[in-house]
Amino acid sequence: MDNLRAVLTKHLGVWQSSWSMGTFGAIAEFHQDKGEQPIISDVRSMTRATRRGAVELDPKMVGNIVPVAYEVPSPRAHRWTQAVALCLPERQARRAARPVLTELGPDDNAIRGIDRMGILFDMGLSLPQCDFCIRTTDPKLLAELRANAGRSLFEPDNPVMHTIFQTHPHRVALTNIGRVEVYQKIGGPDTGGVSPAGPHTHVLPKLLKTGRTHSANTPIPDHLMPCGFLHPGNPVIGPLGEDTKFDWALHAQFERMFFSYGPEEAVAVKKRLIAALNEELPCENFEKPSSRAERAALRVGLRQQLAFASVQSDHERVERIKSWQTIFDRESTAIETDDDTPGH
Repeated sequence: MDNLRAVLTKHLGVWQSSWSMGTFGAIAEFHQDKGEQPIISDVRSMTRATRRGAVELDPKMVGNIVPVAYEVPSPRAHRWTQAVALCLPERQARRAARPVLTELGPDDNAIRGIDRMGILFDMGLSLPQCDFCIRTTDPKLLAELRANAGRSLFEPDNPVMHTIFQTHPHRVALTNIGRVEVYQKIGGPDTGGVSPAGPHTHVLPKLLKTGRTHSANTPIPDHLMPCGFLHPGNPVIGPLGEDTKFDWALHAQFERMFFSYGPEEAVAVKKRLIAALNEELPCENFEKPSSRAERAALRVGLRQQLAFASVQSDHERVERIKSWQTIFDRESTAIETDDDTPGH
């Protein structure tokens, strides 16, 4: 497969591909719509910006990134999510993990020149691999932020979070591989509690309290820490979360990444499954996987093969795969799907 920089650069220009940076419970996401024109598209600096948000990868750090491709079965029996975690060795990934609201000064590295006069404040979420920030030039918000600097945003009498929801400053997720910026409104009272379509952020205190850097469904090796995620277009889920007809091109695109960057044991299980189905072997003779990653790979592989067989109207193969699913993709295993990956 092409080198990682080429893969990442290609996906910056693919509208179906989304990006996220942050941690479990605080994340900034960059999405594009079909036909949406970028205001910045720079291959050399690995930057993509629209009027709603932006993503930038640090070309100097790409050589240090360890990609981990993975697929997760959804609670909906015909779906799965997929992503490539962009990881660094833990020591390289760590940032300040500030526990309180902290002024960082002008954002000299803002992706758009117009935003470089904005003042950055780390929200103080204690994230190990991401400085989750807001950026503003609003005098009233600046005054309130400075008056409450050094405090936790979650103190009961701290008014800052309420003001943030009222004023909708830019959100900026800074990691050691790059940044994601979100210019749109925050999902809250002004948006009916729903995040807007396109670039958006989530800060979920309940998940932050777990102290996890990523979902338990994400098979990140212990010595690595995810700094960001690439979410290529999903072959069965549309941009707004709707069901779509199986898209073979999107499936094949991610399959190449999975076989290149996926966990060895998960890749091996998926290859064994495809071979067994092609040879029409009985499911009773297939060795049951033992690890979480292997079980997920098998469940997703069956769903993918079923989707493809259905599109091809291969009724015999459809029935054969369904018999496999009664053993390997039963509802009782849905407990392992504790959350979905952000993105498409």
